Amino acid sequence: MKLFDVYPLFDVNIVKGKGCNVWDDKGQEYLDLYGGHAVISIGHCHPHYVEMMTNQLNKLGFYSNSVINKLQQQVAERLGKISGYEDYQFFLINSGAEANENALKLASFTNGRRRVLSAEKAFHGRTSLAVEVTNNPKIIAPINDNGLVTYLPLNDLEAWEKELAKGDVCACIIECIQGVGGCNMVNKDFAQGLQAACKKYGTFLVCDEIQCGYGRTGKFFGHQWLDIKPDLITVAKGIGNGFPMGGVLISPEFEPVYGRLGTTFGGNHLACTAALAVLDVFEKENLVTNANEVGEYFIQQLKELQKENSHITEIRGKGLMIGIVLDIPHKEIRSKLIYDEHCFTGCASTNILRILPPLCLTKANVDDFMNKFKKVLATI
Repeated sequence: MKLFDVYPLFDVNIVKGKGCNVWDDKGQEYLDLYGGHAVISIGHCHPHYVEMMTNQLNKLGFYSNSVINKLQQQVAERLGKISGYEDYQFFLINSGAEANENALKLASFTNGRRRVLSAEKAFHGRTSLAVEVTNNPKIIAPINDNGLVTYLPLNDLEAWEKELAKGDVCACIIECIQGVGGCNMVNKDFAQGLQAACKKYGTFLVCDEIQCGYGRTGKFFGHQWLDIKPDLITVAKGIGNGFPMGGVLISPEFEPVYGRLGTTFGGNHLACTAALAVLDVFEKENLVTNANEVGEYFIQQLKELQKENSHITEIRGKGLMIGIVLDIPHKEIRSKLIYDEHCFTGCASTNILRILPPLCLTKANVDDFMNKFKKVLATI
């Protein structure tokens, strides 16, 4: 049997990691500015994380949600405190797609509506509802296309208000910084206007914080730069530092109903231990502050380089979620960064490099990347 070949793979076999670096099976070291697609939040193989996961696995790896798991409540309490959402409720699942799926279902259960508004260039996952609100026809199968999702231009408040005024919209879902869409940023006036319009028309506001949340932008959640408070907040990626986990933060107005939502693996003992270890490191090492400070330095360095190099047309993002927009396809540059300079980056569209490193990134790491990036650009 062979693997179902759906990924265009780089010819690199990564076998080890530490902090912001990874190594392949030949011993070659790489600077990791991709973080496994924004998943590695506290760094690869952080000793505290490894110790906690090992200790938990020696006691109990899994039991079902039919019994009490006190680790789940610990995660909820710690997450509420560090994020500023202590009055919210928390539902634990396995992934970002499931988080969005359950958030939208909960909104629909509560107001009885079916229609959803989503942004152009949005990406919210690959399960059924998550695919429907993702603006990418390549991944929307015929079975997913129910005609109940309307895609609207990001930051065009008038267009969103026009649809909301029809009175049949269940939820609006937005990424405060679009990830796969290319690090496109929501502006504050749009966000605050959308929140007000949602309240006016009885629609729930869902913020997808799967990529831009968990400290990546320099605040715990990306929407906190916009001074809004969503009804539902979805999280994943950085919550477990590589262990599969997701969740929905749910405002107090939602009433839980037995059997309405459920999961087999969500909130298992290992997942909760991973989440607690991540929060420990966030607090001890001030990673949210670090993401803000190092991110500002990184963006400043890139903007200085933009003045010197015409291939760079725009720098987008916040904190350690950065998009480098190029006037040429990213494919050759990204390949040279990996194979010649031994540095991983992400990408979006055909011409955007995405920077999504562990939040423990240092200014020295930034300087290292800038030197590598300049060398690559000089060969184009």
